[in-house]
Amino acid sequence: MGYEHDRVVPGLINERDLGKIREAVCVQVEKVFDSCREKDCIENAPVLFPDSAKMRWIINNAVNVKCRRAEVLDVFADIEPVPFKRGFFTVDIKFFIGVTLDFFLPRRPGTVPTSVAGTDIIQRTGVILFDKKVILFGSEGNVKIFRARFVEGDVDEPISHRVQQGNQPISKVEVAEPICLDADIQDIRDKLFENCCCVSNLPRNVAELLRNYDDDGDTRDIRDEELPTRRVVATVGLFSIIKLVRLVQLLIPAFSYCPTNKECIAATEENPCELFDTIEFPLDEFFPPQIFDFPGAVEAEEDMKGKKGRGEQ
Repeated sequence: MGYEHDRVVPGLINERDLGKIREAVCVQVEKVFDSCREKDCIENAPVLFPDSAKMRWIINNAVNVKCRRAEVLDVFADIEPVPFKRGFFTVDIKFFIGVTLDFFLPRRPGTVPTSVAGTDIIQRTGVILFDKKVILFGSEGNVKIFRARFVEGDVDEPISHRVQQGNQPISKVEVAEPICLDADIQDIRDKLFENCCCVSNLPRNVAELLRNYDDDGDTRDIRDEELPTRRVVATVGLFSIIKLVRLVQLLIPAFSYCPTNKECIAATEENPCELFDTIEFPLDEFFPPQIFDFPGAVEAEEDMKGKKGRGEQ
């Protein structure tokens, strides 16, 4: 922490700050009782698309597919106690991961050449599903929390007549943006599979996103395919941290109240250029960092060269 007129302010703490502790305060916070981190490679997961004649035609006629990017659209989690193991809970998690794919199709006569000779590129976004289950310690305890809002000169107003909150364990799933590793088209003659065009069974917000992505204004003449003969699969790398937290009261040392001393800077009609002047020029956007600017990148490259020389994969 630093000092401002002999007051401790937010920042790094040192030994001198410890002598300025004023009181012990009781706060109600979400305490993390247990957590774990996961690094999952989701291999050859079927990609779901809106079940339309256009989408079936694209998949059945594509000569290649490339995975452009991936993002987590939604996460569902369910907590259940582990039988005969007090304080432990299973956390069942379902990830809905959107993947944007480039489909390479034979070029239509008379079209403007694209970046790939002899092909048209159509971009579509689908979704893959990934389930996982972990066991974490969440402790015990079960209380109901009711709240009311103070009303001066009248009866206090209940915020709700239902339970506002409890101290049962709460799951929290933190995810980094996935890495799109690979995509492929499988033929039904090579590998049997179920028809997975069941967008209606997806959460409403995810299904709506897919329907919005499906229409790109392409007026290509498409005949209705009776049955899909191929499907798309994608391989995605996913990093996540799963936590179990409970609402608890903790006793912590406090220095004092934390007043806000910084003045807000607002962009108004009078000073938009003044605000712009405070923004540093983004040199990195114009001059991307080179390999030796990234910590460990040169060493990683040498390691890969060494593995290649030894014939390792």
